[in-house]
Amino acid sequence: MTKSSAELVKELRERTGVGMAKCKVALDEAGGDLDKAIENLRKQGLASAVKKEGREAKEGLIGIGESDKAVAFIEINSETDFVAQNEKFRHFLRDLANEAAELHPKSLEAFLSHKSKNDPSLTIDEYRALMVQSLGENIQIKRLKILTKSADISIGVYSHMGGKIATAVELTGGRGNEILARDIAMHIAAESPEYLTASEVPEEIKEREREIGRSQIKGKPAEIVEKIVEGKLKAFYDQFCLLNQKYVKDNEITITQLLEKESKASKKHLGIQAFLRWQVGE
Repeated sequence: MTKSSAELVKELRERTGVGMAKCKVALDEAGGDLDKAIENLRKQGLASAVKKEGREAKEGLIGIGESDKAVAFIEINSETDFVAQNEKFRHFLRDLANEAAELHPKSLEAFLSHKSKNDPSLTIDEYRALMVQSLGENIQIKRLKILTKSADISIGVYSHMGGKIATAVELTGGRGNEILARDIAMHIAAESPEYLTASEVPEEIKEREREIGRSQIKGKPAEIVEKIVEGKLKAFYDQFCLLNQKYVKDNEITITQLLEKESKASKKHLGIQAFLRWQVGE
């Protein structure tokens, strides 16, 4: 058993809501492994399922750019939120998001080596280096995602908390359903799903949830235990799988039921091909 740092104890407290003393014991018993400590607290019934977004974040913003052929998401990090809110930083973010949507690069590396539209004598990475000098902080372009437009899908995007969270939904069934796609993207910002369907949840995660469920049930027949455990697993799906979640704008229906309702109204089969949820610093 090792002694855990105050920073780790604080992070575990923030992620689980469990008291500092119990967090310290859990971390010591887990040898400083944060995920293992969370699992142990859950087995003791002291913490519920914890989403990934609780992890410590760096500063910065996520920009969304759009062109006729694509939607681009780009995350740019800074050392402080003060710089992230600076108009020069925001202008840089807008420039790069729109340029990425127009260029449709194959990778972040390809994008960084491309000549900047803002100054063709510089690559985009050299443009970034100038921003470092101008703003006095380390500025890094962390990640880039391009969503290609087509006649078969509607893309809905949503930016939350001033660019700290950005989401997107690719909705099958043809163009013209962007409002619905944006509504679901807004739901994703609020509810933080990690999977589209229960079938996407890795087997090791399912088994972990079953094990935690069994550890919370004592003194019941095996067949009753398994029924309860499967019920707990379904509750996990309802929390973490997008199609199982209750729709934030109408909690009487799930996202699956929302799609069924809108498909019937539009006489088109609507489905979610993919979704994206980024949070600064993940």
